[in-house]
Amino acid sequence: MAGSSKVHPRTKTGSVDQRETRPDAEQVRYRGEFNSRPVPHLSLLTLAVVLALWWATTSVGTSAIGVPAPYEVMTAFGALARNGELLKHLGASLQRLFLGWVLGAVCGVGVGLAIGLSSWGRAIALPLVSALFPVPKVALLPLFILWFGIGEGAKVATIAAGVFSPMVFAAYSGASGVDRNVVRMAQTFGIPSSMIIWKVILPGTIPALLNGCRISCSIALILLTAAEMIGAQHGLGALVLASGNLMRTDQLFVGILILSILGVSVSGILSFLERILLHWR
Repeated sequence: MAGSSKVHPRTKTGSVDQRETRPDAEQVRYRGEFNSRPVPHLSLLTLAVVLALWWATTSVGTSAIGVPAPYEVMTAFGALARNGELLKHLGASLQRLFLGWVLGAVCGVGVGLAIGLSSWGRAIALPLVSALFPVPKVALLPLFILWFGIGEGAKVATIAAGVFSPMVFAAYSGASGVDRNVVRMAQTFGIPSSMIIWKVILPGTIPALLNGCRISCSIALILLTAAEMIGAQHGLGALVLASGNLMRTDQLFVGILILSILGVSVSGILSFLERILLHWR
């Protein structure tokens, strides 16, 4: 009825105030576990608890050979740092890790995009990659030694082989998951295929690629340690192996802790890149 109709308030321009007509359009905040936010104090508390348990374990009579005390590990760390051995081992490992990961990631992303964008690429490469993925890459190390020798080539090839398959599947899933309606819209406007790949497909694969980087970096660290335990004079894996053979568990723990710090550092770098590249999410 005309007498009972409600008159909507209007703004200065004469349009209906949307806040009054659509109260359900207000943004709903995340609550509970759905609200992702950093909790640095809890992380520091967890680290403190772990250190306290470590100290308590070594102070109740545990064998020093089996589990060295934290101060013994720090003493060994200082000794290795002063004589230059730690820097030598760390530099060799970082060089192998960087070369192997870059080689495996570049080849993996290229093959993954070819599989995701081309029916020919999917038919040819996908069965081969699926067959290669379950093979333990450490088992390929003797073969790489026969091909490239006992030097750096075999170790870099082992790391690259382990990085290759995860990056292939990350790029493939990312390219396949791009909204096809956006691709059709770009084609409707007559945008060339190369520009569609550069402006639509590649940005859409970034989340999957970052997840692939996180997985492949962890695999690269594992393979780095295994490869350096075979025929390497310098490197964190060689340090861990030599320390274990000599029953120097304090130096062994130094190598293990540095590998853990490398893993945490890589995770932090990738989280930073996610905040920069995926700020729109």
